[in-house]
Amino acid sequence: MPNAQKTVIHLPFPSRWGINAYAGGRPVIWGTLIITSVANNRVTGTVNFRGTPLPIQGTWDEGSRQIRFDSPYARFSGRLSLFDDRTIRIRHFTLQGDLMMKPPSLQAGEYGTWIATTDICLSQLPPGTASSPSSSELPPVGVFVTSDYQGKICP
Repeated sequence: MPNAQKTVIHLPFPSRWGINAYAGGRPVIWGTLIITSVANNRVTGTVNFRGTPLPIQGTWDEGSRQIRFDSPYARFSGRLSLFDDRTIRIRHFTLQGDLMMKPPSLQAGEYGTWIATTDICLSQLPPGTASSPSSSELPPVGVFVTSDYQGKICP
């Protein structure tokens, strides 16, 4: 039996993601996640929920599509999924997972969930990238709520 070919999906960087989080029974908080670098399985960037960009550092595992990163107030863990919308020629990247608030946050010890999305025109994918690695399932609603399509026209 031939070896199955494994599709490698790279976490895009530098990239700007819309992010929302729900923690400790509090309403959803909207913000921006910036991934500035992914090198040697290390992720760096910022997360901004309240007007001040906070540094993040963490890890990225290409094989499992798992990400973990810490900000000064929370620990995030999640998984990357993809959805190609051929109608508008966009690939949606979705990070989704759990978070734990940590000191010095007033919500320290409380748990929650988060979702972050970014997208890229299918025509801008690097050479050799699989043309449709996503399933036929629709992406979570967070893709449409956190994505910013303003001014994006894909050839």
